[in-house]
Amino acid sequence: MENGSKQWRFQGSKGLNPASAISLRAVLELVIGNLRKDDPRPIIPLGNGDPSQFPCFRTSTIAEDAIVDALHSAKYNGYAPPLGVPSARRAIADYLNLDLPYKLSPDDIYLASGCVQAIEVALAAIARPSTNILLPRPGFTFYESRAAHNHLQVRHFNLLPDKGWEVDLDAVEALADEKTVAMVIINPGNPCGTVYSYEHLKRVAETARKLGILVIADEVYGHLTFGSTPFAPMAVFGSIVPVLTLGSISKRWIVPGWRLGWLVTSDPKGILRKSGIVDSITDYLNITTNPATFIQGAVPHILENTKDDFFSKIIVTLREAAEVCYNGIKEVPCLSCAKKPEGSMFVMVKLNISLLEDINDDMDFCKKLAKEESVIIVPAGIAFGMKNWIRITFACEISTLEEGLGRIKAFYQRHAKKQ
Repeated sequence: MENGSKQWRFQGSKGLNPASAISLRAVLELVIGNLRKDDPRPIIPLGNGDPSQFPCFRTSTIAEDAIVDALHSAKYNGYAPPLGVPSARRAIADYLNLDLPYKLSPDDIYLASGCVQAIEVALAAIARPSTNILLPRPGFTFYESRAAHNHLQVRHFNLLPDKGWEVDLDAVEALADEKTVAMVIINPGNPCGTVYSYEHLKRVAETARKLGILVIADEVYGHLTFGSTPFAPMAVFGSIVPVLTLGSISKRWIVPGWRLGWLVTSDPKGILRKSGIVDSITDYLNITTNPATFIQGAVPHILENTKDDFFSKIIVTLREAAEVCYNGIKEVPCLSCAKKPEGSMFVMVKLNISLLEDINDDMDFCKKLAKEESVIIVPAGIAFGMKNWIRITFACEISTLEEGLGRIKAFYQRHAKKQ
């Protein structure tokens, strides 16, 4: 005992360590820690997908005005209902119904503090002792973190780079057993920038039905597509398999800090209600936090009145940035891109270590790139289980992106093996 005090009986929770260790934030901090304070050049942030800091990605004035009006109305200063403000739930149902062959009701919509909390709610609702969940590799690391926190066993199925990052459905069937409860689909894709075709999503739905599992469809980048494949929501196939759809205003409206997301039971046959999943969602939302009430109050105006020209401008900007990024990667011999990105804000890039001196792996590449060039990108080995791959975010000013790619090329030239 120290200073005659009693023996303290509390200590930090060990259960949080494995969950936080695999978070994208933790990986980025490892890279950012290598920045040099004496480098006079601006830092090029090609690691985190938050374009809101760049003027070309400013949100709609309609959205800004909606927030102001909601505040000035004084109607949204109190606590919100646990499942969400009714007018917001109704507006989100109407918004999503534009893409569906059946109608969602407001009762199918549950509001969350961003899509990240929607993931938290979904995984908490399905977690039972000794069950497992099928996650894509590469995918969004928060699923691994929350699964670890909820004691859900994780089994990874691969996305196939030589097939446009499609799901390896044979692997899904081989991985599943009687303890498997769900699989996750991220479309448009983070970190791959892929957009799945209607036909491929239907095969995913049929596979999940065959296995008796539900699909968690992460569509936070929904409609942010700029290639030849149109966005199709997984909920289109709700009559084949029950779907928990996750979404948010954060990406399409470029407002990640507003923290307004949703979880949707896309299930016209009512299987999720009969199985108790709906009750579990409700129970969890009764003991967790809510999105800010005034943002919920602004949602109907945001969804109903944002003009198409705002969305078109964002898509044009992302398309140009994706093109610049793809072409810039081709100018760096140690990098290669399996497929030009067609959606979201990211691209996965293969790193050929054999062409480099004194670079051991993707983490070493990213740390030294940060130290020597003040460019931040994500090493995919730890973050996504893809050793010697990297993820690059292209959602930034074109001039910033070009500067970053130029520095990556200079870094390569400095570390290239001598012929």
